[in-house]
Amino acid sequence: MTSVDLEIDEGVAHIWLNRPDRLNAVAPELVDDLLSALDRTANTTAVVLAGRGRAFCAGHDLKENPQGDSRARIERLQEVTRRLRTIPQPVIAAVHGYAIGAGAEFALGCDLVLAAEDAVFAFPEASLGLSVTGAASRLLPLIVGPLKAKELLLLGERVDARTAHELGLVNAVVPDVHETARDWARRIPAHPATTLAKRALDAGIDSALEQALELEVSHALITEHLPGNALGSRA
Repeated sequence: MTSVDLEIDEGVAHIWLNRPDRLNAVAPELVDDLLSALDRTANTTAVVLAGRGRAFCAGHDLKENPQGDSRARIERLQEVTRRLRTIPQPVIAAVHGYAIGAGAEFALGCDLVLAAEDAVFAFPEASLGLSVTGAASRLLPLIVGPLKAKELLLLGERVDARTAHELGLVNAVVPDVHETARDWARRIPAHPATTLAKRALDAGIDSALEQALELEVSHALITEHLPGNALGSRA
């Protein structure tokens, strides 16, 4: 069983994070499988990113003990954000349950975000002695404003679906997030103008994305080697 499933239906790619026993927490194989799935969406008109089981993605798997070159591992994770931003098709995040840490960053990287009524978002990295790595330092202030972004990152408090909608983190809160995501994906025109619209809208937003990602790598490398961080601290 792979940690990410890809299904293509009527021109729409449905990508499922598939580690339900770990609430789809991020591990190296999930990152590799997610990038591979995104690479196989070339002939689709839209992509829906969702999670199997009880959560969208509960963040980094703290039972995983990081091995090997830290920079290479962090940059590999960041490639998910790059790929979400640069593939031509619009990407819809269908979030239910937890979207925590890296999971919230995956949602931020998408073009549209739908939330189930039980969705919960949080950026707890600072409270865990870690650093954001998925361009949250660039995207979050643009979406919710600098002061609220600092509140979310510095306090790390959880935000329910309704509050996330009020903040602008999600487009809508819906009873059946997966069916609504399918409906929105089918409504996206299968026309080159869709790709051009995505590129035009992201041109200004992403102009400083690479600088933000590199700064996040630098900070992640510092925090990962400081005592007291949560990464790899659990057996």
